[in-house]
Order: sequence, then structure tokens, then C-alpha cells
Amino acid sequence: MTVQQQDIAFVNATVLDGSADMQPNPDRIVIVQDGRIAHVTAAPVGSDAVAHARRLASRARIIDLAGAYLMPGLINLHVHFIGSGTPVSSGNAGALIKLAQSNPVGRALIHHLIKTAATTQLASGVTTVRGAGDPALGDIWCRDQIRSGRFTGPRIVAPGTGITVPGGHGAGLFAEVCETPEAAADAVRALAAAGADAIKLFVTGGVFDAEKVGEPGVLRMPPAMIEAACAASHEAGLPVMAHVESTEGVRAALIGGVDTIEHGAPLTPEIEELYLNGSGKQLAGRAPTLTCTISPALPFVKLPAEKTHSTEVQKVNGDIVCAGIVESARRALELGITVGLGTDSSCPYVTHYDMWREIAYFAKYAEVSNAFALHTATQVNARILGLEDTCGTIAEGLAADILVTRGNPLADLTALRRPLLVIAEGALVENPQVKRMAELDVELDRVLSDDTPLPRTEDLPHAS
Repeated sequence: MTVQQQDIAFVNATVLDGSADMQPNPDRIVIVQDGRIAHVTAAPVGSDAVAHARRLASRARIIDLAGAYLMPGLINLHVHFIGSGTPVSSGNAGALIKLAQSNPVGRALIHHLIKTAATTQLASGVTTVRGAGDPALGDIWCRDQIRSGRFTGPRIVAPGTGITVPGGHGAGLFAEVCETPEAAADAVRALAAAGADAIKLFVTGGVFDAEKVGEPGVLRMPPAMIEAACAASHEAGLPVMAHVESTEGVRAALIGGVDTIEHGAPLTPEIEELYLNGSGKQLAGRAPTLTCTISPALPFVKLPAEKTHSTEVQKVNGDIVCAGIVESARRALELGITVGLGTDSSCPYVTHYDMWREIAYFAKYAEVSNAFALHTATQVNARILGLEDTCGTIAEGLAADILVTRGNPLADLTALRRPLLVIAEGALVENPQVKRMAELDVELDRVLSDDTPLPRTEDLPHAS
């Protein structure tokens, strides 16, 4: 993967600007100077595109896209960097991570794995990533390495290590265990001091730590702890994202002040009102949002249990979580609640190069157009991160975060699968290549093409 920092003039580009009503704008010239988009224009009638680009930027390198599609770089709102997505049992991962964090060699290995994941995200067309919790504050380290120019990667919004409760989701893997509200608030303040850009809470359990059929996403973090963590985070000016996979958990999280619900669950009228107007405890100036993550849930529905290394109990609970994620996203969109997209990379069957699949799943299961799905993965995600004045749109003055594909993703989202070029803040990745897992890709291609309807929450078992 070759990376170069330089001024560039793209000619004969078909621009997709990332807006909600975007249409292909052919024969455009896009000038990148000093890491920003300096011009987006068409050559005057009768004028040669290259000559006009030279008049705008005399020293820029000319790249003729020959009609290829130029769009904002993708934004992935939910990434754990430490894993690869290989579908294996977690086994003693917690013990291994604890051991790795305790010595310099182990920490160096964690950093290597996180760097590899970040550069894979970039090569796949993702130019901004929000972490979702990683050991040893590894995402903060990676963000700072990229900012200092040690290597080229995506822009990273880093929460550091998440916060959970004893026996809670992520404990020992990518979250610090806190036992009291006061301890949670102290943990938030420590993360803020370490340079975190957001705070990640694990409010409910998940599929693998559910104890019986019908109760994935059981509420594990007490409401008082949620409120204390949110208050400390907001005092530091940091938004709170929370792992939540049940309706009870969504309600508790929103009442406590969580700003973005990750994953989600079916909505009630009370929850709809909380999403639309907040509880008065969210970060000032913003309503709560939902991050749709179909990628980690769909394999539980579409693949046999032995493929996902899940028990039959976990398989059923996976069906419940998948149905809840999709149903909550659909209802939120109907109500005008802001919905973003993230992959939950590192979960089984969720690689660091498959943000395009999440976009395709969103279009298919949330029943939105390809244009709206791409708009969500760019401009909407940027707005959720508070970066709408920085990235997410092809517009003059914004950062040169750019993805180029040969085909038109508005016609077929698989066009996003293999980028021709990627630019991150002006750094051009000329030959973006990722190390793919062929067998996994075959399985996921079958999942994407499977048109069997998803189970509905109302038809699935519930805990007694």
C-alpha cells in the first residue's frame, strides 16, 4: 500500500457529494491542496479539463479518473481494533490480554494489531473511525501515532478502554470493571485525562454472556452508575456511547444521559420520546442518536451455530438481537431520529475491510435507498461525531477524505468493495490492498445474497 502526501487535481471525476439527495455529477475537477478540498468544479464549456485544472493548481499532480466515482471517505462509527473478525471462540482471550498489557512486549503486540486494523480500515475506504473500546488505551495510542505522522491511517475518535461492571460485557477484554458509581466517574475522569475523545459504557450484556434464552442484553450497569459516568463525561465535554441490546437497557441508558445508543433494541413510546428530546442529561446541544450495527448480528441468523461458535441458546439470542437492531433502526428512521452506521469490527465474521457490507445490509434490511445508505455512512456519521464541518462531504474547504471506485455505488453498493484510490486528509493511498479471508468472504457473500426474511421480535421467545 503506497501512501503519498501531495497536491492532486482529479479530472473527469463523477462526484457523489455525500448529501441526502446526491446524484452523480460527471466531468468534475476536484483539486486537493494542503490536505483539503480546494476546488470542486467543471471545466468551462469548450475548455480542456487538464488545462483548466492546471490553471487552478499549477503544481498539482493530474489524475484522470476517466469517469470513476469520487465520494467522501466512509466513516465507521463502531470499531474494536484488537481483533480481526476471524470466527473463533474467544476462549481465554481475557487472560491473554491481561498478560499482554502487563509487559512491554505484550503492549507492543497490542499496538501492532491495532495499527494493522487501522490501516486495513483505511485501505478499504474508511477515512474516519470511532473506536468502541480496546485494551491498554490502544486506540488513543494509534490516534496519536497517526496524528504525529508516524504512519498514515484514518482519523480516529478514540474512547480508550470502555467501562463495564463485574461480569459485564467486555470485562477483561476491552473494558475496565467498576463496582460503584463513584468508581465509574473516576474512570471517566482518568480516560479524559489520558486523551479520550468519547466515553464507552457497556450498559447491557450481549449474546455470548446471556444466561438463558430470551434475555440477551440484560441490564447489567445500574442506572446510578450510568448517570454518574455520563455526568462526569459531559463535565469533561465528552459524548457517551453505550453498548445496549435490550429495550430495558435503551431506556436506562437514555434516561441516564447516554448520547449514542450502539446496536439498539425495539422502541417504546417512552423511548421514542427520549430519542427525540433527550432526558435533559445528554451532552448540551444534541439529541441522542442510534448506531445501527447489523454486521455482527446477521451471522447468528443466517449461519449455523457451529459457524459462529455459539450454543443453541446463543443462536436464539442472536436472532433476538438482530431483529431488535433492524427494527429499532427502521422505526427511528420513520420518526426522524438520527441513525448512523458502524460495523462492530473484530466480532466474529466482522472484518476491518467490510464497512461496505454494513452499508449494503442497511440498505437491504432498513429498506433505504443506496444513496441514503451511502449518505448515512458519510455525511450523517460525520454529523454524529460533530465533524460535519471537517469531513463527510465532497465540498470546498473540507478535509480531503476521499474514496474513488470504478463502479457507481448508487446502482450497486458492491462497487465499494475494492476502492481504486483512498485519500485521508490529503494522503493518497494509490494501491489500496487488504489481506482478505477468502473462506469468510464466501460465507458473507452468501449471507448478503440470502433473501430469507429476518425473524421478528414478536415471534421470538422472551425470558420469563
